[in-house]
Amino acid sequence: MLSKAQIKLVKSLHNKKYREQMHLFIAEGKKIVDELLQSHIDVVHLYTSGNYFGNKPFTKIDGDEMKKISTLTTPQNILAMCRIPAENSVIPDFSKELVLVLDDIRDPGNMGTIIRIADWFGINYIFCTSECVDAYNPKTVQASMGSIARVKVDYKNLRGVMQQCRDNHIPVYGAKLDGANILQTQLTSHGVIVIGNESNGISEELGAYITHSLKIPAYPVSGKAVSAESLNAAIATAILCAEFRREELKGKS
Repeated sequence: MLSKAQIKLVKSLHNKKYREQMHLFIAEGKKIVDELLQSHIDVVHLYTSGNYFGNKPFTKIDGDEMKKISTLTTPQNILAMCRIPAENSVIPDFSKELVLVLDDIRDPGNMGTIIRIADWFGINYIFCTSECVDAYNPKTVQASMGSIARVKVDYKNLRGVMQQCRDNHIPVYGAKLDGANILQTQLTSHGVIVIGNESNGISEELGAYITHSLKIPAYPVSGKAVSAESLNAAIATAILCAEFRREELKGKS
């Protein structure tokens, strides 16, 4: 049974202010919680309306109590309260890796999907501007489908990251409408891909670091102009990452 204090604590974690204060976040659903339990993430407490046979502290609750603490319209039968991992004070050496830089991504669903895409394509690091949505927003965690446990998301070191690219001649690719056709461009196996804001694209500040501008070409059918103005940020990220990995595999064959 849930106490009033437990309800207050879990519901407070719906809010970014309290997640930052307590260094805690919540995740819901069996698949996501199972992923977190098998990762380096510290699962502090579980709330479940089903059966649990693990070794983590848990509270057995009913469906009505789950509704009181869940962020979902249709709550699932397990919710985990987890500790937010500490961010690295030192920028990791990513000179031989492919990494993502997110410039003011505001939609939590996009953020979570991009984290999941990074996990799928073996990308270990995502660096974000301070204006990006919180990676531990419940909607972001939900959309990441457990990938938040494997991909490191950092908000503190962006200027240092970009300067490291410049100092070490690491290629910085930016997704822009006026860039070179990615399908006709030879890509490197390492470097930084900058993904711009859903509405405004890449900011001037980050744009100054871009060494290679790329675009995903649209394809008009039967001579008709393409009506869509642009691609969703997460979809664009998936296409870009797929092209980089395809180019890498071609180089190994």
